Amino acid sequence: MNFRFLKYLSAFSIPLVAFFSMTSSGWWTWSALLYSYFMIPALEFFFPSDSRNLESAEEEVIKQDRIYDFLVYAIVPVQYGLLIYFLSRMSGSSFTTIENIGLISAMGISCGVLGINVGHELGHRVKKGERLLAKLLLLTSLYMHFYIEHNRGHHKNVSTPEDPSSARQGEPVYFFWVRSISMAYVSAWGLERNRLKSKGLPFFSLQNEMLIFQMIQLALVLAIYSFFGWWAMLAFLMAALIGILQLETVNYIEHYGLSRNKSDSGRYERVMPWHSWNSNHMLGRLMLFELSRHSDHHYLASRKYQILRHHEGSPQMPTGYPGMMLLSLVPPLWFWVMNPKVGAISAASTPS
Repeated sequence: MNFRFLKYLSAFSIPLVAFFSMTSSGWWTWSALLYSYFMIPALEFFFPSDSRNLESAEEEVIKQDRIYDFLVYAIVPVQYGLLIYFLSRMSGSSFTTIENIGLISAMGISCGVLGINVGHELGHRVKKGERLLAKLLLLTSLYMHFYIEHNRGHHKNVSTPEDPSSARQGEPVYFFWVRSISMAYVSAWGLERNRLKSKGLPFFSLQNEMLIFQMIQLALVLAIYSFFGWWAMLAFLMAALIGILQLETVNYIEHYGLSRNKSDSGRYERVMPWHSWNSNHMLGRLMLFELSRHSDHHYLASRKYQILRHHEGSPQMPTGYPGMMLLSLVPPLWFWVMNPKVGAISAASTPS
């Protein structure tokens, strides 16, 4: 039996530390925040990146091993268990400001790392059951439209001006948040309208997934208010926003400054590994189910997380995702580190 899957159990340390935060008091409620954005980035400086790929025969075996699927399926009950516990805590006790920040950030980190990230992985699967699980996870951050826009919009338009989720060179992450969140939402409505039109279906119908998503999300918020009260509902909304901002920060670092060339006919070149920033730093890879091997994901979106590859031609981040996310929050420092790298890539791709 192949035990390679055991390394991905480290991803479950995130909900474990989040649960510890939720059961704690005082500054201990900040454990998830410090673990995710202090301890892991610090440790990544001591762990070398690993660019090795699986051998072809081994890749085929691991691709067919269902244990890797069960690991991401297990995230669904874990995420909903954390959410219910979080809501019960927020409705049943009064906390200090320090504790509220810690508790809400713990749930918010879970929304981003578990809800949206694993929802992203399952949203690329073919089976209807797996796609349903993806939507259930995205629901915990009230970001169900991501399922539409990411699969049918972002993967088509990535690293072009048409993609709201691709950051322009010189664009601060805070401006990007506003543009990406608003325009991706608008894009999802447009994509769904076009899909319905192509099938001859009416816009206002139960066939419109965007309409269904909004109703489901509204129903969840109202249910939380009814069962747990207004403060728990508000705390959930703040946690969901933290999850969303984590996603959008990841979007920012994944394609910052990279662009695809357009031919004389007006068509963009095929998405290639050098149109996404890649990170082989092991902790970030394992905690996020290989999301940081993003170049291969965009090159072939159907590849499952456990067999994503390193490409020699993909631009490499200087550290893992958690560290790069922190760096992006200080725009002058981000530009100082990343703009020369973008310039070198642009110069290399420009015909002499």
